[in-house]
Amino acid sequence: MTDLSVEKFLEQYGYIALMIGTFFEGETSILVAASLIHHGLFEGPYTVLFGFAGSFISDWLYYTIGRLNGKYFVEHRPKLKEKFEPVTRFFAKHKIQILFTYRFLYGFRIIIPLIIGMSRISPLQFLLYSIVSGLIWAGTVSTIGYFVGRFFDLKTNSFEENILWIVLGFACFGLLIGYIVKRITAKEIAPGTEKS
Repeated sequence: MTDLSVEKFLEQYGYIALMIGTFFEGETSILVAASLIHHGLFEGPYTVLFGFAGSFISDWLYYTIGRLNGKYFVEHRPKLKEKFEPVTRFFAKHKIQILFTYRFLYGFRIIIPLIIGMSRISPLQFLLYSIVSGLIWAGTVSTIGYFVGRFFDLKTNSFEENILWIVLGFACFGLLIGYIVKRITAKEIAPGTEKS
């Protein structure tokens, strides 16, 4: 695929691809899109908006599952079940903080909306928190991606020639953010942690 065809693809499907990417993964897709803002392939406000939209749909999918039949969903997924009790205790202890920042808790983006859905948080309340949390997350990650793209002068042919390394670098950066946040809260959400 030539650099021209990459640009053409991004012009036609860039925002849709961004939204799908943030639905399934998160940071990497929005970092990649934001890194190309300075070359005009994406616009800052739309990058934030579509990045937010993908994460918003994902959050509401799992919130709805949690609200309708979260217990059944968790019971049939051993990895989620292992996290369920400690994360539930952590949520009960730090409810407001989590509601505003859960998008930054890498590794807990499925289970936290599930737990919120299983809690007494109403859909209207969650709507407010999911909008605020999602916009803070999308705005912060887009800003980081923009400055990385501008600093390294990333272009579409940069991705064509070094796609593996660039995406791997962005993925590692996203994991690093999540790891730092996770380490801060690790003692409280580790399996087997007793309620204080």
